[in-house]
Amino acid sequence: MLLDGVNHVAILTNDADRLHAFYLEVFDASVSHRTEGEGFRLSLVDVGPNTELNVFEVAGNTEAERQTPMFGRGRIDHIGLQAAFVAAFDTIRGRLVARAASDGFVTDFGPILSLFFRDPDGLEGEVCVPNPAAKPGVFNPPGTPAHGYERGI
Repeated sequence: MLLDGVNHVAILTNDADRLHAFYLEVFDASVSHRTEGEGFRLSLVDVGPNTELNVFEVAGNTEAERQTPMFGRGRIDHIGLQAAFVAAFDTIRGRLVARAASDGFVTDFGPILSLFFRDPDGLEGEVCVPNPAAKPGVFNPPGTPAHGYERGI
């Protein structure tokens, strides 16, 4: 394989400071660079050792306000973030639920556990972590509840 992951995902926002606060507080991310020009702001939000969000705030752009259902969002539907380990996944889950950014439901897809969320602009995201209880060759459909996550946090 010639690739080892995703370098960045570029997203639009109407409020970069609010979006920064969300990713910093929920995911312990950091803003590594900021650039401002006429009518735009660009910031790089590090969400992993080799992965960042390129956040664009463009004057007059209203794309961040559009909300559409899953699979109706265009060519890129949502972003998937990888938790470093299960305890990190649990911490992120608690932070997302506390912010009402997720209902806390965790799907057992077999090899991975998955939690969906929405950021302050409504961008849908997913947090994944390897499933410590995975059985080789077993893949479960969407909506399969993960053992140990059925009731609340």
